[in-house]
Amino acid sequence: MGYFSVKKKRNFKDKVGMLLFLILIVCVIYVVVRIIVSPSESESSKEYVKVRSDYVLMLLQCILGLIVMFIPSVIERKKSIDIPDSMEILYFIFLFLAIVLGEVRDFYYIIPYWDIILHAFSAGMLASLGFVLIGIIKKTGHLKYYLSPFYIALFSFCFALTMGVIWEIYEYSADGLLSLNMQKYALADGTRLVGRKALSDTMEDLIVDALSALVITILGYYQLKKEENMD
Repeated sequence: MGYFSVKKKRNFKDKVGMLLFLILIVCVIYVVVRIIVSPSESESSKEYVKVRSDYVLMLLQCILGLIVMFIPSVIERKKSIDIPDSMEILYFIFLFLAIVLGEVRDFYYIIPYWDIILHAFSAGMLASLGFVLIGIIKKTGHLKYYLSPFYIALFSFCFALTMGVIWEIYEYSADGLLSLNMQKYALADGTRLVGRKALSDTMEDLIVDALSALVITILGYYQLKKEENMD
């Protein structure tokens, strides 16, 4: 019974991954067509119309999504590490929410605080992954020293926040090199923000990353303390 349960879960994870892959392929085709037919500059000052650079950002995100969605399977194959299926499914869901809904379907502009919601989701997921990574290292026998629940929680918090910082560096670099608007320093109609308003998106993202990761690491800490006291 246990074998069939595991096989069913793995099949579900594979189906979710395949569905995401097909959706991203369709998005790539759609965006390429829009790049070809869209104007390079907005022809109307009264009504905002997406231009070629907007679709270049979408294409970049879709291609990046197609690449990074295979990272868990590559790690499992190369390092002989079994990443929990639940973590991989959450990862696929995040990519769908961020790329397909966020970028392609414009949820970043349509849904209030969509970016904040995704940062909270991703930071919590990454903090959970930090605990999982320590558990995996323990199982492989490479961790030769005892780590208290506090240090495991601290590692998970720092891991999540570091990944958030790396993401902001990626967004900043992409905006500078490709003239994109990933850090939302401009409004949907192209109006550029100045001063604190131009920094607010980045700082809000990092603050939300920290708060979400902190909540998960506190919960994880108390769970580890509980398990430690039961041993």
